[in-house]
Amino acid sequence: MLLKLLFASILDLSEGCPKVALYEHILLRTLAAMDESGTNIHTGMTIATSPLCARANEVRAETMQWKSYFKSQMICEKDFNVISVFDVLAKEKNYEMVKSNPEEVLSTIFSLLGHLSKDLTVQYLLTLLDDMITNDKECFNLLQEYKKKAQTAPWVQFFNLLHRQDEFIVYQSARLIAKLACWGKIRLTHAEVLSYFEWLKGRLSATKNKFRESVVECFQIMLRIDEYRSTFVETDGVPSLVLFLLRENIGFQLQYQLIFCVWLLSFNPEIAKKINENNAVVPTLADILRETGKEKVIRVILATLRNLLEKPEERTKDAAMQMIQCKLLPVLTVLVNKTWVDEDIKEDVEFVHEQLTDSVQDLSTFDEYAAEVRSGRLEWSPVHKSEKFWRENSQRLNEKNYELLKILTKLLDTSQDPLILSVSAHDIGEYVRHYPRGKRVLETLGCKELVMRRMNHQDPNVRYEALLAVQKLMVHNWEYLGRQLNSSV
Repeated sequence: MLLKLLFASILDLSEGCPKVALYEHILLRTLAAMDESGTNIHTGMTIATSPLCARANEVRAETMQWKSYFKSQMICEKDFNVISVFDVLAKEKNYEMVKSNPEEVLSTIFSLLGHLSKDLTVQYLLTLLDDMITNDKECFNLLQEYKKKAQTAPWVQFFNLLHRQDEFIVYQSARLIAKLACWGKIRLTHAEVLSYFEWLKGRLSATKNKFRESVVECFQIMLRIDEYRSTFVETDGVPSLVLFLLRENIGFQLQYQLIFCVWLLSFNPEIAKKINENNAVVPTLADILRETGKEKVIRVILATLRNLLEKPEERTKDAAMQMIQCKLLPVLTVLVNKTWVDEDIKEDVEFVHEQLTDSVQDLSTFDEYAAEVRSGRLEWSPVHKSEKFWRENSQRLNEKNYELLKILTKLLDTSQDPLILSVSAHDIGEYVRHYPRGKRVLETLGCKELVMRRMNHQDPNVRYEALLAVQKLMVHNWEYLGRQLNSSV
């Protein structure tokens, strides 16, 4: 029974879904089958995997006093009759009443949501509605049709509830918006998506929020739709995910969910290319892969790395170089020799390992240097002290509109790491020593002033390298003046 269900789950994945299995989907289907077959005792409760789910279980256990509302004339007789019967049936996951008379049931639910204000009642109605569209696809479609006839988008009422004080109402509404915007054929407008993503990002970065997992769950639902991915990138969504991943002690579940979002984004070739150009994504994933012991986190990181290598339409060496620079090859060598029950992990780790092994053989010394600079993680690798390297390659720092020089300048300006500052100052000095017009370039980029400022740094190594760089700038100038004087004699 369960094996059949696993195969059925894979076959049922909607057209256009990524090749990598949607593990959560299969897990939920399997758990549902266990429940139906009597393997689990049916309690009417869902497994509480987050604070929102835990609170939803508590809300389901409540008994609503619909009769009191009716007697006090807060709801009409029709709505009382409908909600009283539907409430009892819904607790047993029986939605035949909705299917036989959708307009009557749905108009009652939305009417009650619109004019009842007590927090617990709104919580209860939202949970009823969420359970209905989640447990029964036909009910979801009926809701969409009902709103289409009413000539209003199905999520409008829930956007209004995002401003409530009660956190459960807010996040349950947010989750309903995501489901309604993704599971059907109707899509949010560009302005609505922008507004929704900005709201979610604000909630993710809030200082105290016990419902963060639910915020990221909304991203996970939304980013399965390709047109929403571009809007997410437009709102600087990728840096937001990385910044949160860099926080300490966020827990492996949030780690997994956030990386899952990056994985979903990486299926879009253009976005995968942009992720590769973001110097923080691959290093962050590499650090987590080195440290984590959780298989689900390892699985989603490897799947993401694979996409970054093979999805961009113009497959360049940039992604592979970043991964090599982050010293992922030794980590992958360990992982490739492990025994994995999950075939996806085995396949992905072998693919990424093979790609990096092939790439490292083709890398020139300058490729390695450029990858290190782009990663922003400078260290005293042999290339920095190589006279031959600087003599042959100093002019190449001018390529792509001085891309590498601009990165070194930014590192000198913003980095707090003495090692990175020392290496940056050293490389600036070597560049100007070996490239005749380097001083003018550095002045244009504002780099000269930054190097001089670092001569006052508290770290002695930074002061030393900055002083040497300034001396190279001055000596270069003297040599230039000397040549000018000789030519005029």
